[in-house]
Amino acid sequence: MLKRRRTLTKLALLAVTVAALLALWMWRYPLALVHAEFTRQRLGADLSLQDAQAAGHRWVYALRDSDRADAPTLVMVHGFTGSKENWYPLAKALGGRYRIVIPDLPGWGASERKPGADYGFVAQSDRLAQFIEMVARRPGSEVVLLGHSMGGGIAALTAAEHPASVDRVGLFDAAGVRFKDNQFGAAVLDGANPFAVHDQASLQRYLDTVFHDEASKPMIPWPASSALIRWRIAQAPFEQSVLDRIGRSDERFLPGDAATRIDQPALLLWCRQDEVIDASALDLYAVRMPQAQKVLLDECGHMSIIEKPAAAAAAVVSLIEQGTPR
Repeated sequence: MLKRRRTLTKLALLAVTVAALLALWMWRYPLALVHAEFTRQRLGADLSLQDAQAAGHRWVYALRDSDRADAPTLVMVHGFTGSKENWYPLAKALGGRYRIVIPDLPGWGASERKPGADYGFVAQSDRLAQFIEMVARRPGSEVVLLGHSMGGGIAALTAAEHPASVDRVGLFDAAGVRFKDNQFGAAVLDGANPFAVHDQASLQRYLDTVFHDEASKPMIPWPASSALIRWRIAQAPFEQSVLDRIGRSDERFLPGDAATRIDQPALLLWCRQDEVIDASALDLYAVRMPQAQKVLLDECGHMSIIEKPAAAAAAVVSLIEQGTPR
């Protein structure tokens, strides 16, 4: 009995020590929980982190190789305020049949940002084409370019202006056309950043805007939430400079204009409840890309690739398996 009590006491002391160390770790590194969750998702999708120098920038990207040398390479491009981690659920849902390359665009995430550089649609599409040729292109296999939101606009321009780099293209909730008026678009035209985060209320508003499905919204406990808010405040000038270019300059509709020159097999995927890029944008792109498969999902918002990864994965497989590359 005494031995059992001593064992329980030791276990209790160990638990208290571990809890104290965990609390200290979280206090010193408040974003550690966020990074740990991203690492869990990356490992769950069997992705490794890599880096490369391309287009004058250091790129950080997630990579998963395929056993087949001729397997298509999927290049996944994130949106405004996003990062490579947004694509992890879709990468996992696709399984191991394709080679996958998911970069942080220059200026975003862990990739290099240069003071005063242009990170608009045109500049990023030119950089992306160079990155594809350096990292993604393999002899005898296709490159399938997938872009979400701002990344969708960049993908559309890349497919149109650099057709030799892209064999198939998928646009997910893509920016770049004049969609039906909504609150987000009006705020952008008024000079505001609807994604700006400066306190707990604005962080929650940001999540509520991009997600429709409550179960898909990330849980960000304190102190990680406070650290994330401070980080987003620090990012505000950069975010505003990019939004001014892609949302209000003469570049803002270039992706839609360029889409008329996309003749590769294509996919257009939206969510009906998207409060950022209204679903009317799907039909506007479809007029310009009559060869595109159209997929409109229900009960999801702007983050289709997180809220509906299985349905999005099925659409990507259909894009790859149907149609002949140009």
